[in-house]
Amino acid sequence: MFTTVTPSTDKRMAEIVEKVSKGERLTLEDGVYLYKSDDLLTIGQLANEVNLRKNGKKVYFIENMSLYFTNVCESYCAFCNFRKDQDEEGSYTLSGEEMIAYVEQHIHPGIREFHIVGGHNNHVPFQYYVDSLKALNERFPDVTIKAYTAAEIEFFTRISGLSTAEVLTELRKAGLQSLTGGGAEILSDQYREKMKVDKANVDQYLDVHRTAHQLGMKTHTTMLYGSIESHEDRIRHMIQIRELQDETGGFMVFIPLSMQPRNKNAGIMRRNSAYEDLKTIAISRLMLDNIQHIKAYFINIGVQLTQVALSFGASDVHGTILKERISHAAGALTPEGITRKELIWLIQGAGRIPVERDTFYNEIEIFE
Repeated sequence: MFTTVTPSTDKRMAEIVEKVSKGERLTLEDGVYLYKSDDLLTIGQLANEVNLRKNGKKVYFIENMSLYFTNVCESYCAFCNFRKDQDEEGSYTLSGEEMIAYVEQHIHPGIREFHIVGGHNNHVPFQYYVDSLKALNERFPDVTIKAYTAAEIEFFTRISGLSTAEVLTELRKAGLQSLTGGGAEILSDQYREKMKVDKANVDQYLDVHRTAHQLGMKTHTTMLYGSIESHEDRIRHMIQIRELQDETGGFMVFIPLSMQPRNKNAGIMRRNSAYEDLKTIAISRLMLDNIQHIKAYFINIGVQLTQVALSFGASDVHGTILKERISHAAGALTPEGITRKELIWLIQGAGRIPVERDTFYNEIEIFE
């Protein structure tokens, strides 16, 4: 059994501590109980112990760029402030050549990954999305393309008439190597109806990733928390991801995304608390026993809280990003990117070992 910071007289917590110490899987009821508990230090220490078992003191980061070919979108999700209508002021749809020009202005030799997401623009054909990746891949063949959410893939099946496997196959021919994790939001159809998530439903989201894994792809997955969902909704979300991981083994990392208010000037009562963010990261680490990494996403929770999260179960801090737009359109107050040197400093400042990685968590350089 782990020695907790403050020995607990709570019998239920003691049972969970015992299960974690033995490597036993936590249940829905266990996860909900952890959310209801105010014993943040015990929850954090349990998550830290589990992470140390899996990853030691290594914390991973990547030099990457976030790219957005279009912000035109057919969907009107209640939480999104990134999307635009076709003729709305500020809308855009870039050609491959225009994106290449943008990248050439900002890229440097250390960039290893393009992280590409965008709107569901039904004013262009599926071939546009294929050609977008192809243009980047031909110009920057040494940079990994991690592109499109499962919701975007489902959208592509509708505008192309192709199956999920056929869409993924065409995109892979153009250079796609991994899927981003977005589009999951909360994996509850009731939640998706209330939040007007007018895109891939729960089964479709999971099936896209299942199909990608069956094709040999490794992917990422997320959870957007902090709106109307219950703690039970969050735990059920994690369990559905865990069950698919049992089936396929294709997820590399789970990314809890803290919901941002639409207005950057929104007060603290409109934002998730640091307490809630740390608890969610820790509980994610405890519930998702079959996923190697939990990411602390500094764009949403800030760089200092990201440092603390490294003692609450997180083993990844994402990357340099450069010009993040989606969370900032929704009210994020954090930097739009961070330098490699700053990422190394952030990790070392938390008493951990920075490890530069590629998209697939192959280690590039360890900074002892």
